[in-house]
Amino acid sequence: MCSLCGILGCDDHWTSAVDRPGVYSRNTDRHSRRSEGARRLKAANRVLDFRRLKMAEFHGTSYVLKSPTGAARVFDALSHLWPEAEALAPRGFDPLDEDLIAFMERQ
Repeated sequence: MCSLCGILGCDDHWTSAVDRPGVYSRNTDRHSRRSEGARRLKAANRVLDFRRLKMAEFHGTSYVLKSPTGAARVFDALSHLWPEAEALAPRGFDPLDEDLIAFMERQ
């Protein structure tokens, strides 16, 4: 995907911490929403480290996932993380892999 599509992509996924009428969220102000996003990014990167992948925020509207070889994918919601990681990881990426679970327990 080109970077323009990443910028213009969906920013209203149900997993996003947003402040809008009728939606319960403990993240009612911009600072707490940014903090929650940073916590989610840190947690995702701990798991992605198993396959040497790295995720970063892209313009505050989407994410970039990079492989150790320099390949990159842009996507707009955390719900797209696993399919993107699966595509970039040389041996695939299964979040329920027993080796991954052991890796996480050692951390």
